[in-house]
Order: sequence, then structure tokens, then C-alpha cells
Amino acid sequence: MTTAIGDQECTNLKLRQLTRMVTRHYDHYVAQAGLKNTQYALLSYVVGLGPIRPGDLAKRMQMDASTLTRNMQPLVNQGLLNIGAGHDARSRLVEATEAGHAKRAEGQRAWKQAQAALNERLGAQRVAALHELLDSCIECLENDPESPTGSSTDSPGSTSRPRQRR
Repeated sequence: MTTAIGDQECTNLKLRQLTRMVTRHYDHYVAQAGLKNTQYALLSYVVGLGPIRPGDLAKRMQMDASTLTRNMQPLVNQGLLNIGAGHDARSRLVEATEAGHAKRAEGQRAWKQAQAALNERLGAQRVAALHELLDSCIECLENDPESPTGSSTDSPGSTSRPRQRR
């Protein structure tokens, strides 16, 4: 059943409300590993993609370079990430340390518990439908070079984020 969307309804507000609720859910579980959800996500990207240049990592994570730098610093301070020399004197590479790999594995176990609990609460079919809808919306926004959210540097159909399970 299709319903008309009125001018008074704000998609951004609804998405932010849902995002905050889901983030709190995952944070509750991932905190058991001593991580924030954002730290777990960052560590997962670095483990999956690293060693990687910070600019490339920011692009893959769809975040500003300054936000990435700010989010990486606690993980560097904890010895979970290392920022070392890159291919030339001006570049840097980010990679997970041995402790970072172990912490990511611990976080992944907590994340799997969070995912299972969310699937149970919402229902696996609803979660699958949500994923499909979100992926479709992301693709529409990524492939629109006129949109401020679109990425005109990527080829149509490509994605700048890995399609992997955390």
C-alpha cells in the first residue's frame, strides 16, 4: 500500500530517529568489548581494507577527513591502530595493530549478538526488507551527480563502501 508523503513529514528526521535508536542498541552490545560503535566500525574498515591511506579510508566510510582523524586518535592512543609512512614522504598509511585485530574480533562477537537481538526484535524479514530499501536509496543518491550526496567520481553502479558483514 502506497501512502502520500505530506510536506510536513521529514525523511531526515525519521531516519535520524531510527539511526539514534539503532545506534544505542549496537552501542549497548559493542561497549562490552570496550568500544564505541563508531570505533568498532572504523576498526572493521581498517582491518578489512588496510593498510590504507586516511583519505581513501574517509572516502570509503563516507566521512570527512577531519572526522576520521578525530575518530582514529583514540584507537591510535590505545595501540589498536598505527599510522605510519606511506609510499612517499607526503603520504601516510593506517593499519590495525595485532591488538587492533584482537579488539576487532572481540567487537565482532559483540556486534553479532547485537545483530541477532535486532533481527529477533524487528523480525528477519523486516530487517532484510530494510536493508534492500536502504541499499536502493543509497544507490540512487550515489549515482546522481547533481545531488550534493552523489558521487560523480564513481562510475555508475559502483559503491564507495565495502559490502561486507561487519
